[in-house]
Amino acid sequence: MRSIPSPRPAQPTVRRKVILGVAASDSHAVANHLIAISLRELGFNVINLGTCTPIEEFIEAYQVHPEAEAIIIGSLNGHIHEDLRGLTAAKESGSIRCPVVVGGNLSVGSHKDGTAHDRLYTLGVDHILNDPAELPPLLDKLRVGRQSHQHTANNGPAYVWAAS
Repeated sequence: MRSIPSPRPAQPTVRRKVILGVAASDSHAVANHLIAISLRELGFNVINLGTCTPIEEFIEAYQVHPEAEAIIIGSLNGHIHEDLRGLTAAKESGSIRCPVVVGGNLSVGSHKDGTAHDRLYTLGVDHILNDPAELPPLLDKLRVGRQSHQHTANNGPAYVWAAS
């Protein structure tokens, strides 16, 4: 009698990790929870810091989870510029080394200032999203870029050919 082969033990999978939160002066929680749910459904381990999260808490979370692919910060009240004042120093000191992604309502009032994005980039924001649906493709792109960078660091220069 032939025995049925036992299934191979499942290989442990490393879940991708992100740190998520809402800017320090903002208590809007619904979008934060919806984004966390969506990312978890895609297999991400989401470290959700919740609402009213100061930069210092994002730094602490990154220190505990340095493998995080990104820090994602939402804002609906439009005061994110003031809330991210400490980001420049955190990135310059190496306290945050992963990309910082922001989204939501990024300026106060119905008239949107054309310099809002430039000011956020100056503060150290790496990516600004207009729609939460843009987040998973961006995270995939960042992951590919990081893996390519790690490959280059470990194996010498990588060459990318582009069609002219």
